[in-house]
Amino acid sequence: MDLLNTLVDKGLRRELPTREEALAVLATSDDDLLDVVAAAGKVRRHWFGRRVKLNYLVNLKSGLCPEDCSYCSQRLGSKADILKYTWIKPDEASQAAAAGLAGGAKRVCLVASGRGPTDRDVDRVSETIKAIKGQNEGVEVCACLGLLSDGQAERLREAGADAYNHNLNTSEATYGDITTTHTYADRVDTVHKAHAAGLSACSGLIAGMGETDEDLVDVVFSLRELDPDSVPVNFLIPMEGTPLSTEWNLTPQRCLRILAMVRFVCPDVEVRIAGGREVHLRTMQPLALNLANSIFLGDYLTSEGQAGKADLEMIADAGFEVEGTDRVTLPEHRAAAAAAGGGCGSHESAGCGSHEGAGCGSVCGSHEGADAGGTASVPAANERRNDLVAVRRRGAGTDLAPNA
Repeated sequence: MDLLNTLVDKGLRRELPTREEALAVLATSDDDLLDVVAAAGKVRRHWFGRRVKLNYLVNLKSGLCPEDCSYCSQRLGSKADILKYTWIKPDEASQAAAAGLAGGAKRVCLVASGRGPTDRDVDRVSETIKAIKGQNEGVEVCACLGLLSDGQAERLREAGADAYNHNLNTSEATYGDITTTHTYADRVDTVHKAHAAGLSACSGLIAGMGETDEDLVDVVFSLRELDPDSVPVNFLIPMEGTPLSTEWNLTPQRCLRILAMVRFVCPDVEVRIAGGREVHLRTMQPLALNLANSIFLGDYLTSEGQAGKADLEMIADAGFEVEGTDRVTLPEHRAAAAAAGGGCGSHESAGCGSHEGAGCGSVCGSHEGADAGGTASVPAANERRNDLVAVRRRGAGTDLAPNA
């Protein structure tokens, strides 16, 4: 396909595809799917070889969040039967992290529910960061604590944090349909604060919330403009007790197309398959490693993931290798920019080129069935697989050993 040849060439040059090209990837047929995966795989291997970075989540504070994000089991008014607990102590968090690191994780992601941290919360997390780093040489620590106030990113950086995660989740035009207690602009501001403090920015999306192809392209182009080092791609886990519990819009093929589109738009960025891969990719997970170079090991915040041992076997069987702490994840040009504090501000080094049409802007006005291939933007509803959604009952916040 001429489209795929063009996208590979652009990916190897770090050149931004057009919106029409990105939409066309999402509109490809199942007959062309393996060709799409192979093309995006060339870009992935060019920048990241066959390495897979492992990340491990530690939920420092679970549930009881005052925000109303429709996708989240920890939201205000959630009836999901999840673990609920307040801040775990730094030594408990460090012990939880140790299990993931022993399983091969290179990065620990410290997450806490809530709108954003108080200064006392930042002190707690800082102590946890120091405890983890003091006991584990070479480990990366990413914090995910919600909206940041002035000066908090700098304090996390001083404590030893390497990165900060705050996802855009969906397009600016549809953000208000998902969350009303804060804005899309609030999220963008927090990513900017992380960058300005010298933290590696991690920001991604959630697919499967009823969005159109246009919405997906909007948010991924906005991420390209923000220029995070890591882009997690979450697939909605429709948890019982949340407003989106009936949204089963994804198929394994749809997930692969989304990952391929993200790779073409963000060719030299760490693309991470995050929550929901076991639920929606299922037996196609190994194929997705040709598109993404990073995954989470074991369980997620409130739901169970695939067993850590199974993750490692999957990576080996698919012909990939776990990335060690002795390897730098990002390509040399991005790693150098990050070390120099370039981050988001330096788009020349990131190959972003021109950003005309790269955000939401006026292109988000109408979301009705718009794609490049003439097919419906939203696929037929996937079969509900509630049997694949299990609430986490072990690890952080419990007395049981984690799934790592």
